[in-house]
Amino acid sequence: MRRKEPKRLHHTVVDYRTITVSVAGPVGTLMLDNPAKLNPLSESCLRELIDAARWFDQRQDVKAVIVKGNGRAFTAGADLASFADDESLGRAGADAGRIMAEAVTNMQAVTIAAIHGHCVGGGVVLASACDIRIASDDTRFVIPEVALGIPLAWGGIPRLVREIGPAATRDLVLTCRPFDAAEAQALGFINRVAPASENNSELEAAASETAQTLAARPSGTLRATLLAVNAAAEALVATGGAWNDADSLVAARRDPESRRAAADYLQARRR
Repeated sequence: MRRKEPKRLHHTVVDYRTITVSVAGPVGTLMLDNPAKLNPLSESCLRELIDAARWFDQRQDVKAVIVKGNGRAFTAGADLASFADDESLGRAGADAGRIMAEAVTNMQAVTIAAIHGHCVGGGVVLASACDIRIASDDTRFVIPEVALGIPLAWGGIPRLVREIGPAATRDLVLTCRPFDAAEAQALGFINRVAPASENNSELEAAASETAQTLAARPSGTLRATLLAVNAAAEALVATGGAWNDADSLVAARRDPESRRAAADYLQARRR
């Protein structure tokens, strides 16, 4: 799917269809920007996130990037209805989420996820790909994939295992139970929790303060530290094997039992 040509305003803002990217000095913002649908991670959105990560990497003066969602949620995750209604997802589309997560992880700037409202499924993977995570205390996390009859893909399992450990990963991924920001912080998934506030002003302030702190550090030292931490994390739990997540996802979408589970899950949500 072709995206519209980015519109540049004073060389500081880039508009895509589903995200908005901006830069103010050494700090950038990558905003999921489809608030009417709670910022779903559609295939087109995933490809725009990949493009935006590479766009930031061309700007050596950007030291920190805040990743956030517009409106009432960080992101409602992937388009769940499409799983129940469409068997045609190809491998390239199924693999777009993994490529997105790798692109965000490998960004030269330090990424700060500012999470509020709902953070669902693939949204948890996007957050886990960021370097620092701050959440409003009223954030609701859930990983519903197994209830939908599909595996948590996009490299989500190894990323969660190295962030919160195998026991917590089994619990949250297999039971699909929701969890809040306090539990996420206790598990080590969230670095800081900000008080809920009107227009998420407390969360915005916390993310901005962190970004400005990072922006005051030398670029070379920031990058060297990120590379060292990422190398150590990869040595602990590698994400390299996640390339075959796409095959498992495609197979699940064509499995009758999995499709029935998805239909039942979506029907229950409509009640």
